[in-house]
Amino acid sequence: MNKVAVLGLGKVGSLAALLLNQAGFTVTGFDQKTDPDKFPFDVKSLDLSSEDGLDAAFVEFDAVLSCLPYNLNIPIARAAHAVGIHYFDLTEDVSTTKAIIELAKTSKGIMAPQCGLAPGFVGIVGADLISQFDECRSCRMRVGALPQNPTGLMGYSFNWSPEGVVNEYLNDCEVLENGEIKWVSPMEWKERLYIDGVELEAFTTSGGLGTMCETYLGKVPNIDYKTMRYPGHMDQMNFFFHELLMRDRRKEAGEILVNAKPPVDDDIVYVHVSAEGVVDTQSRRKEFVKGYKPIMLANKMRTAIAWTTSSSVVAVIEMVRDGSLSSSGFLKQEDIPLTAFLKTKTGRNYTI
Repeated sequence: MNKVAVLGLGKVGSLAALLLNQAGFTVTGFDQKTDPDKFPFDVKSLDLSSEDGLDAAFVEFDAVLSCLPYNLNIPIARAAHAVGIHYFDLTEDVSTTKAIIELAKTSKGIMAPQCGLAPGFVGIVGADLISQFDECRSCRMRVGALPQNPTGLMGYSFNWSPEGVVNEYLNDCEVLENGEIKWVSPMEWKERLYIDGVELEAFTTSGGLGTMCETYLGKVPNIDYKTMRYPGHMDQMNFFFHELLMRDRRKEAGEILVNAKPPVDDDIVYVHVSAEGVVDTQSRRKEFVKGYKPIMLANKMRTAIAWTTSSSVVAVIEMVRDGSLSSSGFLKQEDIPLTAFLKTKTGRNYTI
């Protein structure tokens, strides 16, 4: 695998393309608005309205990475499947992933959605912690992409796709509870936690577990994923979506929220993963807790959410190229070894 098409050259997509280029891939970016002179690789436009056009565009590549909104990914995945190349994306959307799982049953290349931060990196970390127990009773995964200096009652800035945030705040959430797969409501199960003395709240949101419930059914009784925010955020969002009925106007809700809380450069990504169980007959708790801030990558300071998301998917693509992972079928994030992931050129960004 060498030639990779990257679709969508926003903050995450453009950085992913640059990191792929630095990792030795031949990259072509596809975006309708981007100036091709900005990048050290080819940039082209692409019509997403026709799958026939996608097939023709993809046939010269070995892999495609979609950094587009989740609702555009199924036709792209079908086109990649049709021409027999690898497919990667960053989606947290459950229905999109299920459609891609079906495609993977007959794919010549690997089908790897959910390769971002959550789902994605957090699942790799969770699986690594689970593997350290003789018997694991629970795994709790929490991620928060936040401004370092929050303001207002919401305490938030929309550094991530508003469509994605609204989607995860409103769609039901899959969990493992007492050995059973269950669906629970989003923005519930609120808890309090601290990272480096900073108080945060965590609550259920959709999609962050990826395929972990199916993988660990009958093995780990309790697994859940929650989003972390500054205290008070969940109540504000429940008021906005449910009391003001913005849940029925998702597109407009996203526009209002981004206008009210636009992106910031000084962000931080908190990752808090914990597992409990038995090791050598003794009860133990193991944790992975980090706060990732902006860093210099590809000659520019990159926001924490941009570099953590793009680094995760690029590290996975490196591993597929180098033969560390399967080259066909569906790739589960929990099947990716954390140690090998962190040894890749791009995965090492997580150790800086």
